[in-house]
Amino acid sequence: MPRPHPDWISALPRSRLLAEYSMWSANLIRLADDLERITPHADILHIDVADGHFAPALLFFPDLVAGLRALTAIPIHVHLMVDAAVLLSQIDQFAEAGADLISVHVENANAGDGLQRIAAHGLKAGMVLRVETPVAKAAEWVSRLDMLTLLGTAIGVKGQGLDPTAGARLGEAAALIAGAGRRVILAADGGIRDTTVPLLRGAGAETVVMGSLAFGAPDLAERMLWLHGL
Repeated sequence: MPRPHPDWISALPRSRLLAEYSMWSANLIRLADDLERITPHADILHIDVADGHFAPALLFFPDLVAGLRALTAIPIHVHLMVDAAVLLSQIDQFAEAGADLISVHVENANAGDGLQRIAAHGLKAGMVLRVETPVAKAAEWVSRLDMLTLLGTAIGVKGQGLDPTAGARLGEAAALIAGAGRRVILAADGGIRDTTVPLLRGAGAETVVMGSLAFGAPDLAERMLWLHGL
C-alpha cells in the first residue's frame, strides 16, 4: 500500500475540522473491517501505545501498525505513552513498522532526544501534554513540531468527561503555535463527544481524536457531515 506523500501535513485542509480516528475504539476482533468502513472519512489514524507504567493501559504494538500500514495509505499517528527508558526504542520500532507521525510526551525527560530520533527517521513529529501539565511546557519545542495534542482527560483511560480547563488550554496552545513559523496542527484528545466538539473547535482545535463518537455513530457519513460543518 502506498505511503502518504512526505508533506502530507501541509496537504491537510485548513477549512474544516479534521477527523483523527482512534483505533482503540475500533472493533479489535474485526479491525480490517472497521478500517474499511472508516476509510472514506478518516484524515488520520490514531494509534495509542501505553506501557502500563507511564499510562495505566497496556496497548498497542508495532505489528499492529505494520498490519494497518499494509492495508491503508491514510497517515498513521502513533501516540507514545511510555516511560523515558523505552521511548527511543519504541520510536525506532514504530518508525520501522510504518508510522507517519510519532508523538512523544513533554513529560518525558528525554522528549527532546525523542524528537531528534523521530526526525532522524524522516517522520513527522508531535508532542502531547497531559491534562495537568502547563501548556507553557511545550513552548521550547513547538518550532520542531508538526502536531501538538492536548489531552482533555486523564491519560490512558476511556470514557471520561472533558476537563473544564480544556478550552482555555487549547486557546493557550493556539497562541504558542501562532509564533511557531510553521504549520503545527492543534489536536484535542479525550472527552470527545457531540456536546464537547463544538467547544473544542471554537477554542482552536484543528483535529479531534474520535473514539466512540465515530465508531459508535448510527450513521457514520452523517456524523462526518456534522463534524466537517463545524
